[in-house]
Amino acid sequence: MLRLANRRIIVGVTGGIAAYKSAELIRRLKDQGADVRAVMTAAAQEFITPLTLQALSGNPVHTTLLDTEAEAAMGHIELARWGDLILVAPASADFIARIAHGHGNDLLTTLCLAARCPIAVAPAMNQAMWAAPANQTNIQKLKEMGIKLFGPAEGSQACGDVGPGRMLEATQLADMAADLFPSNILTGKRVVITAGPTREAIDPVRFISNHSSGKMGFALAEAARDAGAQVTLISGPVHLATPERVQRVDVVSAEDMLKAALERVPQTDIFIATAAVADFRPQQAPDHKIKKQDNSGTMTLTLVENPDIVATVARQQPRPFTVGFAAETRDVVNYARQKIARKNLDMIVANDVSRSDIGFNSEQNAVTVIWPQGQQTLELASKSQIARDIVALIAQRLPKP
Repeated sequence: MLRLANRRIIVGVTGGIAAYKSAELIRRLKDQGADVRAVMTAAAQEFITPLTLQALSGNPVHTTLLDTEAEAAMGHIELARWGDLILVAPASADFIARIAHGHGNDLLTTLCLAARCPIAVAPAMNQAMWAAPANQTNIQKLKEMGIKLFGPAEGSQACGDVGPGRMLEATQLADMAADLFPSNILTGKRVVITAGPTREAIDPVRFISNHSSGKMGFALAEAARDAGAQVTLISGPVHLATPERVQRVDVVSAEDMLKAALERVPQTDIFIATAAVADFRPQQAPDHKIKKQDNSGTMTLTLVENPDIVATVARQQPRPFTVGFAAETRDVVNYARQKIARKNLDMIVANDVSRSDIGFNSEQNAVTVIWPQGQQTLELASKSQIARDIVALIAQRLPKP
């Protein structure tokens, strides 16, 4: 279960033999859906290399407070703003003392001072150091500052001693990090959404398309993300910015969109088809622009039917919970119900595009959400609000585990 989908976690690594566990921790955080950046102290780099953590996190590793290149790309203040959680693992006695007393003499302590997000530390040290009165005083200060304490565990230590001071295992730390965040209605779910129009080429400069703006699909991507889902947005040609923390796949034609969707279906829990896919495409599209003199004042196009993307997805085994959209101009609910049965959908969202107050380029919408045993009308509201309401209805209808 992707309990950390859409979460940004900064893993701080300080000096100590337990630094080798940080590599596994980064893997476990990413397994749960987190985007991870590592920050290493100078002492940490004596035990494990930045290259190792970069390879595991997929992001550059931050090591120096006054690195000119790093400051130009993402300054320490921007990095502090980026994170949803700072998890220092291992946290040495030295680091604990410095953060307890408000020091900001390296990148990691400076991030902790600048952070608005929660901070958690996973202590790792010799049992005698853990029990030392000065260290226990510092630990108490961290608690008073609202910093979370993950561990330590008890057991055998690298020095040969036995007692408290071992860093918790990576799986434990990843679970404790996930527990800090509220569980939303789609936490851990993987959602794929199609949006926008498709373009079907007549020749290299002309195409068949429609007026879809993609706004409803992009609003749904944001709503699903905010509900805790890991979202992939497959978009036709639109002029919209990619929602933050949403993976975007750009396509052009219906066949492109179908291919992108089918590649992701095996790893998808919910598929939402909002795209206005062209029903037909030219049977042939020449490699060169069609000239007027090539015909006698008329041009005949032979059209062939495009694949039905949502129906194709609904036929897959195993299949995701599949939601379609129906843009109709009359008898909206009746036509939508016919599509549910014909395309084997779990839910369909029907809207009346004949209305002048809603439509392809409007900022508002009004829809009827229909499923085999019921329906609910969502009155005129912003597309963002409609999207949140649709996501809530989807969450209610999902099969129980």
